[in-house]
Amino acid sequence: MEASSNKERVVTDSKFEKGLILFFRITMAWVFLYAASHQLFDPKFSAAGFLAHTKTFHDVFAPFAAPAIVPVTNFLVEWGHFLIGASLLTGCLVRLSAPFGILLMITYWFAHMDFPYVDNKLNFLFDYHLVYAGVLTYVIAKHAGHVFGLDGVIAKFKLAQEHPSVAALVA
Repeated sequence: MEASSNKERVVTDSKFEKGLILFFRITMAWVFLYAASHQLFDPKFSAAGFLAHTKTFHDVFAPFAAPAIVPVTNFLVEWGHFLIGASLLTGCLVRLSAPFGILLMITYWFAHMDFPYVDNKLNFLFDYHLVYAGVLTYVIAKHAGHVFGLDGVIAKFKLAQEHPSVAALVA
């Protein structure tokens, strides 16, 4: 690995690793954008059915399906999926969006659980939600927004270089 100048993050020079990082970022973007497309464009979408039928942690999730709260829950789910997906697709603010994606994946993992199984008897303790959370953690650790993404471009702006809080968002 070779460090870049001007306080830029270290990104590997390996074309294979850059390709892998880009692949993971784009495929995770697809996961979130595809979910958002079904939620944003379906007027009948409601998270209430899913939340009301959770098993292991029912008392935690059921209140979010209450008639007074479900419009807020729906809004957060729909637009959360869209914004996380758009961020990953463009490589912009990945360090901000990916932790929210991890939080969602872990939340979905808990919500699908019928302890010790997740979703069905074929998934004992683990399922794809934890794999997705792991991939998003990798995306953060590898500064994926700098690999053919806008974070690398924004990091070069004077504003990002002079203000640590802005630099942290695109690091």
